[in-house]
Amino acid sequence: MTRDDDGWYQWLSPTARVGTRYQFRINEDLVAPDPASFFQPDDVGAPSEVVDTAAFRDPVLYPGRPWAEAVIYELHVGTFSEQGSYAGVEKKLPYLRDLGITAIELMPLNDVPGRHNWGYDGVLLNAPNARYGRPEDLKRLLRAAHALDIMVYLDVVYNHFGPQLNYLHLYAESFFTARHSTGWGPAVNLEGHDGAFVREFLIENALMWLRDYGFDGLRLDAVHALKDDSERHFLIELAETVRSQLPGRRVHLMLENEANQARLLDRAQGRTRLYDAQWGDDFHNALHALLTGEDEGYYRAFADRPLEHLARALTEGFAYQGEVFPLHDAPRGEPSAHLPPEATIFFAQNHDQIGNRALGERLSALVSPEKLDRAMALVLLNPHIPMLFMGEEAAAETPFLFFADWLGEAAELTREGRRKEFSHFKAFSTPDMRARIPDPCDEKTFAASKLDWNGIDRSPASARFRGLTAQLLTIRREKIVPLIKRGFVSADCKLLGEDQRKGGLDARWRTEKGDILQIVTNFADRELPMPPLVAGESLWRLGAGDAPALLPNDIVVRLGQEA
Repeated sequence: MTRDDDGWYQWLSPTARVGTRYQFRINEDLVAPDPASFFQPDDVGAPSEVVDTAAFRDPVLYPGRPWAEAVIYELHVGTFSEQGSYAGVEKKLPYLRDLGITAIELMPLNDVPGRHNWGYDGVLLNAPNARYGRPEDLKRLLRAAHALDIMVYLDVVYNHFGPQLNYLHLYAESFFTARHSTGWGPAVNLEGHDGAFVREFLIENALMWLRDYGFDGLRLDAVHALKDDSERHFLIELAETVRSQLPGRRVHLMLENEANQARLLDRAQGRTRLYDAQWGDDFHNALHALLTGEDEGYYRAFADRPLEHLARALTEGFAYQGEVFPLHDAPRGEPSAHLPPEATIFFAQNHDQIGNRALGERLSALVSPEKLDRAMALVLLNPHIPMLFMGEEAAAETPFLFFADWLGEAAELTREGRRKEFSHFKAFSTPDMRARIPDPCDEKTFAASKLDWNGIDRSPASARFRGLTAQLLTIRREKIVPLIKRGFVSADCKLLGEDQRKGGLDARWRTEKGDILQIVTNFADRELPMPPLVAGESLWRLGAGDAPALLPNDIVVRLGQEA
């Protein structure tokens, strides 16, 4: 291969064509796949396959749906269906459409070593995991979803690479930098001359998913770990490039950002929107602390004033907007009251909040059915963008555990690291207690995380909860989405009762035309006085419809004008 001045090696093959397998031999020693491989049919350490992703582009583009209509359903392709494949997801699309889901979000597809993995340890970013099917099968899934007017989003990971069979550091050392560090080691290099090539590589990856496969949006994982002191931050360049190169399409860009950087979500007049929304972890953490009473781990930062944190998240997006975050003992977040509600994505469960528990319990295993009902109503009937985790709509009881198919030292370090992570929790304070934590590298852990659709279909409790979810989503579509499109201009929330842990709240969002959406709910184990309700239409009440007081676990949702 010939080398140019920037260090790139290349060779034009006269015989290669679509379907050809190939590898690189480096310095007569290392045999490695193409770092930009578009498919690895026999796992990441085997030969790459030539794929023409440009051939996947649709002659007539699916335009997508307005962001206000998004109801996101997060799923892991390998555990969502018994088949664990794109085809398995495709079979369930009519079910999701009939439920009221308008977008599915696939956990990362970039190829990883082994038979099963969450996807966040990818080493070949352009290659969709062969365990789920071929690239053509993935494209077929997207076309089937679009035919049902369901958007498809993809979770992408640009902040680190997995620990096994990542060859980049062996022949492209400058892809990483010691100037910054992350929880996964040296940071991906986004600065200077060498960083320019890394930025281009990552942005081309984003464009490939959106342009060639036709994904309708991307969720960027843990962007607070993208360390970049450049004049133009990588996140700015990525968003601006995507917006400029894909005109005429509704492309939704979402962030997971522990730093709560409101400036990335600004809707300033005359400016191109960078990112549509951020995952609302503050909302989840406050809600979870209220529902379960848990106060360990990251819930410790919300357990002292959970009602106050929940009220602020509901009306301003972020609970922490520059205050000292107890877990870091440092300020966290930026003021967010100016952002519209749809700039944050709210959820009661997701892959992280379930899978990062030691035993992978869903909320259905932690709280009563009444609390579960109220949580679903609160998530779906507020004006923020809602997200459900696969099976949540049916109160599924299948755990979702942390799993990976590592070998050797990596497997042992993962097992020990997992147990050490929970050593400060009361329930796992002794070695015997920690021995109950499932081995992430045991195939039984992966198998236990597969959704049990037979059990869901046979369960009267699942059928009841699925009916509740569909009913709430109908109310959202017919009554709340039009208000989001009209635009909310202000919001406020009053706390009910004197107990921060067992009180209630009265939240109101107002449009410029005077419409008021009101949610009143009670987290206490006793009745609370009913606050004044807006004059108008009752959209939902979980408790007794005519009770004058606010009952325990009650939630009242109204639409109208000030009384």
